[in-house]
Parts: sequence; C-alpha cells; structure tokens
Amino acid sequence: MKLSFVVPVFNEEQSLEQLYSEIIDNIKNYDYEIIFIDDGSTDRSFEKMKKLSENDRNVKILKFRKNFGKSAGLQVGFEHANGDIIFTMDSDLQDNPKEIPNFIRKIEEGYDLVTGWKKKRRDPISKTIPSKFFNSVTSGTFKLKLHDYNCGFKAYRKEVIEELDIYGEMHRYIPALAYAKGFKVAEIPVEHRKREFGKSKYGIERYVRGFLDLLTVKLVTAYIHSPLYLFGRIGTTFTIFGFLVGLYLTIMKFGYGQPLSNRPLLYLSILLIMVGIQFFSIGLLGELIINQGRILNKRKKISIEETINLDIENGK
Repeated sequence: MKLSFVVPVFNEEQSLEQLYSEIIDNIKNYDYEIIFIDDGSTDRSFEKMKKLSENDRNVKILKFRKNFGKSAGLQVGFEHANGDIIFTMDSDLQDNPKEIPNFIRKIEEGYDLVTGWKKKRRDPISKTIPSKFFNSVTSGTFKLKLHDYNCGFKAYRKEVIEELDIYGEMHRYIPALAYAKGFKVAEIPVEHRKREFGKSKYGIERYVRGFLDLLTVKLVTAYIHSPLYLFGRIGTTFTIFGFLVGLYLTIMKFGYGQPLSNRPLLYLSILLIMVGIQFFSIGLLGELIINQGRILNKRKKISIEETINLDIENGK
C-alpha cells in the first residue's frame, strides 16, 4: 500500500523539518510520497522543502507563483497524488502525525473518507465559537453530522479525490461533496496541538467566504446535474397558479359577464406567468453556465513556477 501526503504550505519555514520527521516516523512500513504545495510563501519555506527533497526523493514540491488559496493547493496536490490512501494535513504542526495509523485502520474498516475531529482544540475562543456555529449549520444543511468540518487532517481513498473538483473555500466541504456522491464518510477524534511557530493565516473573513460557498455546495449537491430541475419546478408552480387565476377570470368574463378591466387578479395572473417564465429562464441559464464551467475547469491552470521530483516514481 502506498500513502500520499498532500500538504499545502504558506509561510511555515519553522515547522517543515519537524513535520517531515514526524510523518516518516509513523509510516515506516509503507511506501509513501509527500507532496508539498508552496502556496506563494514569502519566507524560506521553499528552501526548507527543497532541502528535504534533496535528501528524500519521495518528497515532491509544487511551487505556485503566488498565493492561490488552500482549495487550489489541495486540488493540484490531488492531481499529482499516486497513493492508494491520500492524506491531507496542515503544515503548522497542530495536526499530529501519530494519528496516521488510526486513519488507516478506519479506512480499512470500509470507509472512503475519514476526517479528523479536534475534540480538544488549542485555539483561542475567537476561533472556537465561530467554528462550532459553522459546524452546526453545515451539519444541518447537508444531513451529515460531523463535529469538525474545518479539520484539515483527512484520509481519502484515491477514488474519492478523483471525483472532487474544489475551488474558493470549498475544501472545508469536501466531506459533504463526497457524501453527496455516495461515498462512506467517518470521523475520528484527533489530537490538536498548540501552534508553536508563526500565527494563523486565517481571519474571521474566511467564515464569510465559507458561508457563501456553503450555499454553492448545497445547490451543487442537491441539484448537481440539473439546475433546471430546481428552477423548473418553481417556474411550473408559478405558471400553473397564473393560468388557474387566468382561467377563473375567463370563466367570470364569459360565463357571468363580469368585466376584467381594473381587476387586481388580472395583473396577478400576468405576474405569476411572467415570474414562472423567468424561473424557467434562470434554470436554462444555469444549465449553460454549468456546462461552460465544466469546460473551463478542464482548461484552467494554476500558475506553477517550479516542480521538484514529480517525475520520479516511488522507489525509483
């Protein structure tokens, strides 16, 4: 069995050597590759990673020309991962690599994706309270109860990452995206260590972006194939009510001789039919946008400045 570790890095020069050593100490019986994604670091992170790659050819590096964000880093890392089980983890040492065997055991129980739960968080209250609220809302939205959607420490079967396409802040919704595709998702408690070096790169604004992506992911998972199905149903409802009101007015006009001029119901009927047609139009537009988006996603490229060891297969 081969393990892949996809590790986005942004200004974590002090943590990388220790992180590498701890990962190696916990995977002695496995083939492996460690894929570091330098997401536009401005410190000496790249130099540290490069030194590791010179001593271990299973350490692979993708260096972005600028900061593209965690989702982009994970997506590119997934595209280059060759392992049977793919791990993601943060590079700040708060994730403890000694948990790796626990993830593997859970995967071997038959789960496709296993996510960590930072049961005892070593974060300030300014992060823990918004996170609890966020996790409650997200669990209720997707009907997948997890304590910690935000935990970056996860393990995936390869077939899971082959189905994923993440962008924006959607990396935090990977369990929901996988669950919507029929994969089995589990959660295990993991140790969350205090940050020893540097400071968090995320502020409260990430929750704002995260909630916007929550709406996107909900629509994607609920109506992943056809937005016309969603908006078409709404449009049909409005149109039917509009025609029923119009039919009633027609009967009143020709059956009972009542005039239609200046009757509010006439305007209501016209309005309902117009709104119904607009919803149909939105659905059709959504179909076009999704199809165009699929084409663009195949073409989009993250600007990669340099790669190291990516052409080397494990053990060669």
